[in-house]
Amino acid sequence: MTEVPHWLDRLVAQAQRIRVPRHLLPPDGSGRAAAVLMLFGEGPFGPDILLIQRSTRGRRHAGQPAFPGGGVDPDDGGVVAAALREAEEETGVDPSGVQVLGTMPELYLTYSDNRVTPVIAWWRRPSAVHAASPHEVDSVERVPVAELVDPGNRVMLRHPSGMAGPAFRVRGMLVWGFTAMILDTVLREGGFERPWDATRIEDLPQSVIDLASRG
Repeated sequence: MTEVPHWLDRLVAQAQRIRVPRHLLPPDGSGRAAAVLMLFGEGPFGPDILLIQRSTRGRRHAGQPAFPGGGVDPDDGGVVAAALREAEEETGVDPSGVQVLGTMPELYLTYSDNRVTPVIAWWRRPSAVHAASPHEVDSVERVPVAELVDPGNRVMLRHPSGMAGPAFRVRGMLVWGFTAMILDTVLREGGFERPWDATRIEDLPQSVIDLASRG
């Protein structure tokens, strides 16, 4: 069992003050409540965070790396319980070893019409994880923060719409879109970010576009 590190305390203190971009502000009276679990731990390579690779057979966000999470069910009682439930269902993580520390502001995903609350947690007693829901998840990774902040693993990706956003190439995954945007913010607010070339812009691969367009 490990204590919450100072850098994570700092992140939680900043979390609710993070400014939400205009295009991610939830519209009044619209969208389904959802939550994702941003689970930080201490692994063999230092601080890490839990990510999943969604199934390529899925109807929504097929093949995309993401935080564990999903919609808030009526029986959940709120976003924190929903994030923990979804993480257990998708990765097999033991919720009793997870210490919830706080939340980030709610963000709106137009594509899925979800109002998503990122829940920040510390893995004080790590448990084994795996793709516990094969029809939803292809793989599960504890991604070291050191790999995420490596300038060689960072790039800006341009969507066919013309918009560009941060992305990461780690553990055989291309992390982009909503998940990458949150990671970019968290790494900066947590004091981990290293200088990288944000002028390095590449087009989003067609194979990724094809998967993402399923619905």
